[in-house]
Amino acid sequence: MTEACSSLTFKTLYDPTSNDSGQSFQLSSDKRSSVVNQPGCVCVGKPAPHIELKVVVEDSSHVGRILTRGPHVMLGYWGQISTRASNPSDAGWLDTGDIGQIDDNGNVLLFGRTKGRIKSGGENVYPEELEAVLSQHPGVSGIVVVGLPDPRLTEMVVACIQLKDNWQWADLSYDHPAENKDLSLSSEILQIFCREKNLTGFKIPQSFILWRYPLLSQQLEN
Repeated sequence: MTEACSSLTFKTLYDPTSNDSGQSFQLSSDKRSSVVNQPGCVCVGKPAPHIELKVVVEDSSHVGRILTRGPHVMLGYWGQISTRASNPSDAGWLDTGDIGQIDDNGNVLLFGRTKGRIKSGGENVYPEELEAVLSQHPGVSGIVVVGLPDPRLTEMVVACIQLKDNWQWADLSYDHPAENKDLSLSSEILQIFCREKNLTGFKIPQSFILWRYPLLSQQLEN
Protein backbone atom coordinates (compact mmCIF):
# COMPACT_ATOMS: atom_id res chain seq x y z
CA MET A 1 0.00 0.00 0.00
CA THR A 2 2.74 2.45 0.92
CA GLU A 3 4.76 1.53 -2.19
CA ALA A 4 2.21 3.35 -4.33
CA CYS A 5 3.42 6.65 -2.88
CA SER A 6 7.09 5.98 -3.65
CA SER A 7 7.16 9.17 -5.74
CA LEU A 8 6.22 11.24 -2.71
CA THR A 9 8.63 12.51 -0.08
CA PHE A 10 7.60 12.55 3.57
CA LYS A 11 9.69 14.58 5.97
CA THR A 12 8.72 12.99 9.29
CA LEU A 13 6.89 10.11 10.90
CA TYR A 14 3.73 10.84 12.85
CA ASP A 15 4.43 12.82 16.01
CA PRO A 16 1.27 13.27 18.12
CA THR A 17 2.94 16.07 20.11
CA SER A 18 3.71 18.14 17.04
CA ASN A 19 1.33 20.80 15.77
CA ASP A 20 3.49 21.77 12.79
CA SER A 21 1.14 21.88 9.84
CA GLY A 22 3.05 24.31 7.63
CA GLN A 23 3.04 21.99 4.63
CA SER A 24 1.27 22.81 1.41
CA PHE A 25 -1.75 20.53 1.20
CA GLN A 26 -5.39 20.89 0.29
CA LEU A 27 -8.63 19.16 1.14
CA SER A 28 -11.68 18.94 -1.11
CA SER A 29 -13.83 19.37 2.00
CA ASP A 30 -13.71 22.09 4.66
CA LYS A 31 -13.75 19.44 7.37
CA ARG A 32 -10.80 17.31 8.39
CA SER A 33 -10.84 14.08 10.29
CA SER A 34 -9.10 14.06 13.65
CA VAL A 35 -8.92 10.26 13.70
CA VAL A 36 -5.28 9.19 13.54
CA ASN A 37 -5.03 5.60 14.79
CA GLN A 38 -7.90 4.37 12.65
CA PRO A 39 -7.96 0.62 11.96
CA GLY A 40 -6.76 -0.45 8.55
CA CYS A 41 -4.75 2.67 7.73
CA VAL A 42 -1.04 3.48 7.80
CA CYS A 43 0.25 6.89 8.86
CA VAL A 44 3.16 7.89 6.59
CA GLY A 45 3.82 11.35 8.02
CA LYS A 46 3.73 14.79 6.47
CA PRO A 47 4.61 15.62 2.87
CA ALA A 48 7.83 17.53 2.17
CA PRO A 49 7.49 21.32 1.71
CA HIS A 50 7.79 21.15 -2.11
CA ILE A 51 4.92 18.64 -2.44
CA GLU A 52 1.24 19.49 -2.70
CA LEU A 53 -1.42 16.93 -1.88
CA LYS A 54 -5.18 17.01 -2.02
CA VAL A 55 -7.84 14.44 -1.19
CA VAL A 56 -10.80 14.12 -3.56
CA VAL A 57 -13.72 12.85 -1.49
CA GLU A 58 -16.53 11.04 -3.32
CA ASP A 59 -18.87 10.17 -0.44
CA SER A 60 -19.83 11.25 3.08
CA SER A 61 -16.50 10.19 4.59
CA HIS A 62 -13.27 12.20 4.66
CA VAL A 63 -11.45 9.43 2.80
CA GLY A 64 -10.77 9.77 -0.91
CA ARG A 65 -8.31 9.68 -3.80
CA ILE A 66 -4.91 11.21 -3.06
CA LEU A 67 -3.70 13.58 -5.79
CA THR A 68 -0.30 15.29 -5.88
CA ARG A 69 1.52 17.95 -7.86
CA GLY A 70 4.90 19.63 -7.71
CA PRO A 71 8.40 19.36 -9.19
CA HIS A 72 8.50 15.65 -8.32
CA VAL A 73 5.72 14.85 -10.82
CA MET A 74 6.68 14.01 -14.40
CA LEU A 75 5.10 15.85 -17.34
CA GLY A 76 4.20 12.62 -19.14
CA TYR A 77 5.55 9.66 -21.08
CA TRP A 78 7.79 10.22 -24.12
CA GLY A 79 5.82 10.19 -27.36
CA GLN A 80 2.48 9.73 -25.59
CA ILE A 81 -0.25 12.33 -25.83
CA SER A 82 -1.41 13.27 -22.37
CA THR A 83 -5.07 12.71 -21.61
CA ARG A 84 -7.11 15.46 -20.01
CA ALA A 85 -8.33 14.99 -16.47
CA SER A 86 -11.98 13.93 -16.13
CA ASN A 87 -12.46 16.76 -13.64
CA PRO A 88 -11.11 20.16 -14.75
CA SER A 89 -10.15 20.97 -11.15
CA ASP A 90 -7.79 17.95 -11.22
CA ALA A 91 -5.82 19.21 -14.24
CA GLY A 92 -2.12 19.29 -13.43
CA TRP A 93 -2.54 16.85 -10.56
CA LEU A 94 -1.30 13.25 -10.57
CA ASP A 95 -3.67 10.62 -9.23
CA THR A 96 -1.43 8.37 -7.10
CA GLY A 97 -3.99 5.55 -7.09
CA ASP A 98 -3.94 5.62 -3.29
CA ILE A 99 -6.94 6.10 -1.02
CA GLY A 100 -6.44 8.10 2.17
CA GLN A 101 -7.02 11.25 4.16
CA ILE A 102 -5.11 14.04 5.90
CA ASP A 103 -5.57 14.49 9.65
CA ASP A 104 -5.63 17.67 11.70
CA ASN A 105 -1.84 17.60 12.08
CA GLY A 106 -1.22 17.35 8.34
CA ASN A 107 -0.28 13.67 8.44
CA VAL A 108 -1.21 11.47 5.51
CA LEU A 109 -3.15 8.28 6.30
CA LEU A 110 -3.22 5.57 3.64
CA PHE A 111 -6.19 3.17 3.54
CA GLY A 112 -5.58 1.24 0.33
CA ARG A 113 -5.58 1.35 -3.44
CA THR A 114 -8.33 2.65 -5.72
CA LYS A 115 -8.41 -0.66 -7.62
CA GLY A 116 -9.05 -2.59 -4.39
CA ARG A 117 -11.98 -0.45 -3.28
CA ILE A 118 -15.36 -2.18 -3.01
CA LYS A 119 -18.49 -0.23 -4.04
CA SER A 120 -21.36 -1.59 -1.97
CA GLY A 121 -24.76 0.07 -1.85
CA GLY A 122 -23.30 3.37 -3.02
CA GLU A 123 -20.70 3.39 -0.24
CA ASN A 124 -16.95 2.87 -0.49
CA VAL A 125 -15.51 -0.06 1.48
CA TYR A 126 -11.76 -0.56 1.86
CA PRO A 127 -10.71 -4.22 2.34
CA GLU A 128 -7.60 -3.27 4.35
CA GLU A 129 -9.72 -1.68 7.06
CA LEU A 130 -11.93 -4.75 7.46
CA GLU A 131 -8.99 -7.14 7.36
CA ALA A 132 -7.24 -5.17 10.12
CA VAL A 133 -10.33 -5.42 12.34
CA LEU A 134 -11.17 -9.09 11.70
CA SER A 135 -7.55 -10.18 12.15
CA GLN A 136 -7.84 -9.04 15.79
CA HIS A 137 -10.20 -11.92 16.58
CA PRO A 138 -8.29 -14.65 18.46
CA GLY A 139 -9.72 -17.39 16.24
CA VAL A 140 -8.74 -15.86 12.90
CA SER A 141 -5.37 -16.81 11.40
CA GLY A 142 -5.92 -15.38 7.92
CA ILE A 143 -8.40 -13.03 6.28
CA VAL A 144 -9.01 -11.64 2.79
CA VAL A 145 -11.93 -9.32 2.04
CA VAL A 146 -13.23 -9.09 -1.55
CA GLY A 147 -16.18 -7.66 -3.42
CA LEU A 148 -18.44 -9.98 -5.42
CA PRO A 149 -20.97 -8.77 -8.03
CA ASP A 150 -24.42 -8.22 -6.59
CA PRO A 151 -27.52 -7.03 -8.53
CA ARG A 152 -28.78 -4.91 -5.64
CA LEU A 153 -25.62 -3.55 -4.01
CA THR A 154 -23.35 -3.53 -7.11
CA GLU A 155 -20.81 -5.42 -4.99
CA MET A 156 -21.29 -7.53 -1.89
CA VAL A 157 -18.61 -7.51 0.80
CA VAL A 158 -17.33 -11.05 1.39
CA ALA A 159 -14.70 -12.18 3.90
CA CYS A 160 -12.67 -15.36 3.35
CA ILE A 161 -11.64 -16.67 6.78
CA GLN A 162 -8.97 -19.11 7.89
CA LEU A 163 -9.16 -20.43 11.45
CA LYS A 164 -6.40 -20.98 13.96
CA ASP A 165 -5.63 -24.47 15.21
CA ASN A 166 -8.32 -26.01 17.46
CA TRP A 167 -10.93 -23.50 16.30
CA GLN A 168 -14.02 -24.76 14.45
CA TRP A 169 -16.54 -23.24 12.07
CA ALA A 170 -20.08 -23.38 13.48
CA ASP A 171 -22.28 -21.81 10.81
CA LEU A 172 -25.73 -23.37 10.41
CA SER A 173 -24.90 -24.24 6.79
CA TYR A 174 -21.78 -26.12 7.85
CA ASP A 175 -22.06 -29.92 7.98
CA HIS A 176 -20.03 -30.46 11.16
CA PRO A 177 -21.21 -28.44 14.17
CA ALA A 178 -18.50 -27.28 16.57
CA GLU A 179 -17.98 -29.38 19.70
CA ASN A 180 -16.35 -26.63 21.78
CA LYS A 181 -18.49 -23.48 21.75
CA ASP A 182 -15.67 -21.41 23.27
CA LEU A 183 -13.45 -22.16 20.28
CA SER A 184 -16.05 -21.80 17.56
CA LEU A 185 -16.67 -19.09 14.97
CA SER A 186 -19.57 -18.31 12.68
CA SER A 187 -20.76 -15.51 10.42
CA GLU A 188 -22.98 -14.18 13.19
CA ILE A 189 -20.16 -14.16 15.75
CA LEU A 190 -17.84 -12.30 13.39
CA GLN A 191 -20.52 -9.77 12.46
CA ILE A 192 -21.10 -9.07 16.16
CA PHE A 193 -17.32 -8.71 16.59
CA CYS A 194 -17.26 -6.13 13.79
CA ARG A 195 -20.02 -4.12 15.47
CA GLU A 196 -18.17 -4.25 18.78
CA LYS A 197 -15.15 -2.79 16.97
CA ASN A 198 -17.38 0.10 15.81
CA LEU A 199 -17.37 -0.80 12.12
CA THR A 200 -20.12 1.03 10.24
CA GLY A 201 -22.96 -1.26 9.19
CA PHE A 202 -22.35 -1.12 5.43
CA LYS A 203 -18.71 -2.15 5.95
CA ILE A 204 -19.53 -5.38 7.80
CA PRO A 205 -19.25 -8.36 5.40
CA GLN A 206 -22.60 -9.77 4.31
CA SER A 207 -21.03 -13.18 3.87
CA PHE A 208 -18.19 -15.14 5.50
CA ILE A 209 -16.54 -18.09 3.77
CA LEU A 210 -14.41 -20.69 5.52
CA TRP A 211 -11.30 -20.75 3.31
CA ARG A 212 -9.29 -23.98 3.22
CA TYR A 213 -6.72 -23.02 0.60
CA PRO A 214 -3.54 -20.93 1.05
CA LEU A 215 -4.17 -17.20 0.94
CA LEU A 216 -2.11 -15.00 -1.37
CA SER A 217 0.06 -13.68 1.48
CA GLN A 218 0.87 -17.26 2.50
CA GLN A 219 1.75 -18.21 -1.08
CA LEU A 220 4.16 -15.26 -1.29
CA GLU A 221 5.84 -16.31 1.97
CA ASN A 222 6.39 -19.80 0.62
